[in-house]
Amino acid sequence: MADDGQGRLRTEGGRAGGAAVAGGEMLLGVGLLALALLAAYRLYLRWGTRNGPGGAARQGEAAALPRMKRRDFSLEQLREFDGARNPRILLAVNGKVFDVTKGSKFYGPEGPYGIFAGRDASRGLATFCLDKDALRDEYDDLSDLNAVQMESVREWEMQFKEKYDYVGRLLKPGEEPSEYTDEEDTKDHTKQE
Repeated sequence: MADDGQGRLRTEGGRAGGAAVAGGEMLLGVGLLALALLAAYRLYLRWGTRNGPGGAARQGEAAALPRMKRRDFSLEQLREFDGARNPRILLAVNGKVFDVTKGSKFYGPEGPYGIFAGRDASRGLATFCLDKDALRDEYDDLSDLNAVQMESVREWEMQFKEKYDYVGRLLKPGEEPSEYTDEEDTKDHTKQE
């Protein structure tokens, strides 16, 4: 290497050193671009497809839904509100039905807790099990749960009461639904039951 007279170093090969530096800078730039594209793609996979095809439209549709009037539900009626057949998402905890539509990214068909949508989630929440086998298709009285699991169900119920709208009760087989008045329908759900 030698000084070129202007304070710059030059190699014996003339431009070969400059080409190597330029090539290295270009490689670094391409590498950084590839890394940025990979990061953008991973973010898209994580957040962009979370709600599946039409997810944004479904979110907008769900946000535009009016507050649901109070009523009671059989298990069969509750299944209609799974977020797939109907944009509204309901689930039951400890005999109480909550409208969890505003939490559709969690309870919607593609959400991590989508298994609970349109169902009685009590057993799954009590046992911390997200398998469909942990949920029952018939009315579940939870009588086989231990004291710790029942306390967990009650804690989940309180969390749902604080965060979501209480919309009614889950009916036992043969039980008649309650008749709710307009006054009861407008009361704050946290003051119910």
